[in-house]
Amino acid sequence: MPAAPRRLPAARQRHRALWFWAFVGPFAAGLALFTYVPLAWSVYLSFFDAHNTVSPTGFVRLDNYATLLADASFRSSLVTFAVFSAFIVPATYTLSLGLALAVNRLRAGRAFFRSVFFLPTACSYVVAATVWKLSVFNGVRFGLANTVLGWFGAEPVAWLAATDPPWYWLVIVTVRLWLQAGFYMVLFLAGLQRIPPRLYEAAALDGARPGWQTFRHITFPALRSTSVAVVLLLIINAFQAFDEFYNLLSDQRGYPPYARPPLVHLYYLALGQGQDLGLGSAGAVLLALIIAVVTVVQARWSGLGRRED
Repeated sequence: MPAAPRRLPAARQRHRALWFWAFVGPFAAGLALFTYVPLAWSVYLSFFDAHNTVSPTGFVRLDNYATLLADASFRSSLVTFAVFSAFIVPATYTLSLGLALAVNRLRAGRAFFRSVFFLPTACSYVVAATVWKLSVFNGVRFGLANTVLGWFGAEPVAWLAATDPPWYWLVIVTVRLWLQAGFYMVLFLAGLQRIPPRLYEAAALDGARPGWQTFRHITFPALRSTSVAVVLLLIINAFQAFDEFYNLLSDQRGYPPYARPPLVHLYYLALGQGQDLGLGSAGAVLLALIIAVVTVVQARWSGLGRRED
């Protein structure tokens, strides 16, 4: 009969528990203090009237939620999010998957190119937006984009001020694409490396040609779980877009009335002239609920978590 597992002495167990809380305790305390407590207070504040203060002054029930849902500006911010998602989600998915396939096929220098493509992920959104605004898509003839257009005899374009056509979408989407494509490329690379080589060998024996046919019938189906996770993360990150919009479109005159995603709208609602923190908290709760619903629906529709055959 196998020997019973030896139990650690009580003193040693207490010693290990002490070291566990010594390492985990400060992080857990900081997480509770700076994340969970503000979240709970925001939910609580959303049911109160709170102008120019984070202390509730009057219980208003669901009036903040009703006011926000009836606000045309808030609904317009959700439309802005939908447009942004329609651009950035498929573009990032396609580019990151293409980069992963290209890097995975390399026989030499794979680590180098993986690092090169991942490097922009470490860049600050504020810094990247400033570079895009002042150097690449500057609205005068000295910007890189307008310089290239000038080589072909085209007139300079006011990239961030033009609304017909809305060229600012090109600036916003490209900076986000440059910043995050490398991160999702790494996720796809991990998924590609989990595909058993015997699947490709069996496909070759069955007459499958390398390239599109192998990708369509072997690689892409095997990446289903990774694809679902990437799409969910992209949608959630699109909901949380703030830095690139604010730093690209705002100037000394303020933020223009167009292209306001939900977080920018709530920023001006809670910290603008009115400083209605109760209404802003209600908006934050609504956004959290929308993200949760979208995530659950997407996960259920795509079968995330179900056992694969």
